[in-house]
Amino acid sequence: MPDLVDHLAELTGFRDRELLDVTLVGALRDLLQSQPLSVAIYRSVGEPGNERWLTRALQRTGDLAASADPSWIDVDTLPLHAAHPARLEAFRRQAVVCAAGPVHCTLFPVSTDRESLGVLEVESAVALDERDRRMVLSILRIYHNFQALLDYSERDTLTGLLNRKTFDESFLKIAAEPGRDAPDATDRRRVVPARIHHWLGVIDIDLFKQVNDRFGHLIGDEVLLLLSRLMRASFRFHDRLYRFGGEEFVVLMRCAGPDAAGLAFERLRRNVEQFAFPQVGRITVSVGFTGLRLGDSPNAAFERADRAVYHAKSHGRNQVAHHADLVARGVLVEEAKVGDIELF
Repeated sequence: MPDLVDHLAELTGFRDRELLDVTLVGALRDLLQSQPLSVAIYRSVGEPGNERWLTRALQRTGDLAASADPSWIDVDTLPLHAAHPARLEAFRRQAVVCAAGPVHCTLFPVSTDRESLGVLEVESAVALDERDRRMVLSILRIYHNFQALLDYSERDTLTGLLNRKTFDESFLKIAAEPGRDAPDATDRRRVVPARIHHWLGVIDIDLFKQVNDRFGHLIGDEVLLLLSRLMRASFRFHDRLYRFGGEEFVVLMRCAGPDAAGLAFERLRRNVEQFAFPQVGRITVSVGFTGLRLGDSPNAAFERADRAVYHAKSHGRNQVAHHADLVARGVLVEEAKVGDIELF
């Protein structure tokens, strides 16, 4: 019992979902009497018709720590749903599935209040007994409830996207990555990544006040909800989507360069433009984006993207603007910062 309490205390001690999954896998490896050969959590990712399995945490006998697929992995390199039929059955039926073979495999569905996430897979030399199955199900209920608490504190209640207060922590994790030491082609006074892999985009609904004034706030809320769904459909599963408040949304994403980032934001702009919103009809969005730089603060990066949004909105709306491109063309002037003083 003390071991169980200790593991539960550790499991609920993290607010980081990746650490939560790693801790869950490690706890079950220690607690199950059947001495499992491996414990893993697999998440279902990808577009309909191309769903695949992402390894969130995997720990085998003898492993000192759990391993996982990187969150930015190319989805097409992951195994397809159909490659693991027992896994797929547990996920679709939301039921425990046992598969016999050279080793016994027991699969448990993993879900939150918002969605079905994937499966937890236990491989063992002998089948899990009733005590071990109850242990896994009980711990998964705690995991489910704790995920709900995290969702409540981290997500916007209307759209389900991440909220403003979770942004800074994610940004600073990304900004802390090593190896960013080349000068920016648009401003030799600054030191920024040689290959900027991360991008911040600000998305603003054009003329949204007119929607609220004409149709009321309930219809306005429906527009915000539908836009959040279009964002999920337009970006990848590992891109982080935020609602900052009102009609303003933010995206943190990883891709090879400005062309790829611009294409992603253009895809969203086009999807919104072509979507028929009930009662309202057509709406558009203006987007500004920027690459993350060495030493960036969340406010500095957001301000660059926001200036690009302002340019897009003041030059016709319904367009995507790249801050560095605007600076290179002389449309915007780069701001130099000395200490805490902005120099224009």
